[in-house]
Amino acid sequence: MNRAGRRLSTCRERLTHEGLPALLISNRSNLRYLTGFTGEGVAVVAEEAAVIITDGRYSLRAAQECPGLRIAVRQDSLNAELCDVIGGLGLEALGFEADELTVAALEDLREKLEGVELISTKGLVLTQRAKKDEDEIAKLRAATAISDRCYEQLKDDLAPGISERDLAYRVEGELRRLGADKVAFDVIAAFGPHAADPHAEPGDRELRPGDLVKLDFGARREGYNSDLTRTLVLGQPDARQREIYRIVAAAQEQAAAAVAPGRTGQEVDAVARDVIAAAGFGDQFTHGLGHGVGLDVHEWPRLGKTSEDVLEPGMVVTVEPGIYIEDWGGVRIEDMVLVTEQGAEVLTQAPKYVPGT
Repeated sequence: MNRAGRRLSTCRERLTHEGLPALLISNRSNLRYLTGFTGEGVAVVAEEAAVIITDGRYSLRAAQECPGLRIAVRQDSLNAELCDVIGGLGLEALGFEADELTVAALEDLREKLEGVELISTKGLVLTQRAKKDEDEIAKLRAATAISDRCYEQLKDDLAPGISERDLAYRVEGELRRLGADKVAFDVIAAFGPHAADPHAEPGDRELRPGDLVKLDFGARREGYNSDLTRTLVLGQPDARQREIYRIVAAAQEQAAAAVAPGRTGQEVDAVARDVIAAAGFGDQFTHGLGHGVGLDVHEWPRLGKTSEDVLEPGMVVTVEPGIYIEDWGGVRIEDMVLVTEQGAEVLTQAPKYVPGT
């Protein structure tokens, strides 16, 4: 059985456990994960069949990427073709991904699929995707290595006068030069006080001596993503910059070491949060500790104050605490961490330091 066959088999076991005869796959990453299809469309996964529904732009790709699966090339609307497929499979009930289907699309399906019960589901495939196989882990390592090399190439080239926007463009170009298919997400480059915004968008501010530089970026390689954040200072850091950096570095190191099978996202988050709170900056750590990474940059599981997601071997998560102070700046340090049978392996190798410390 090939990779898609194994994944579809596991998906069917999950559907049986939930009492669902079939599931409509609308999420594009879920579609790729289960079938290998990288084009646009949907799929119906039933007990005895899996059918990909696409259009003429992707029919050749679907046939090449998904040998052995039935391909339905729609001539009319997607929902019209979907109704024909469901009727052909004789389905009386169909699960759908509640996070993906719009209210309008659901209402249209209900009108067209008279007599078919539509059942809302959440996370059936997302939770399956959380545990990576060896091939996925190899691709995540490759994407991580690209972002590591990109940071190594650029960190010593920073000079006064470069703008946040220009630095973001340079990061994107370097990632592609090093082998990325594309950036994993829009590059975050924030200087000085602008670094206080956790998801700052690069602007025209020019880099000045003494500025904090927060860089958050990732590479996408063969569909899989990396996610890296480093913070440094142009020139010699002052005492406050050293203090904040050391607190975040300690929180990040201890939280990464706490990643292990059986731990919940809440428990790992608390390790970092307690370090930062004890230093008096609890209110300045304003987001969750991390998230899963794979075909999507942000996926299950979550590491956060309320997360009950349980870590298992094969999961890859980010560990990225931060302190953000208005009118001063912010420090975030982020690594990707693989959950192993014994504990964890930090995949990210980019150096972590503030020059002069």
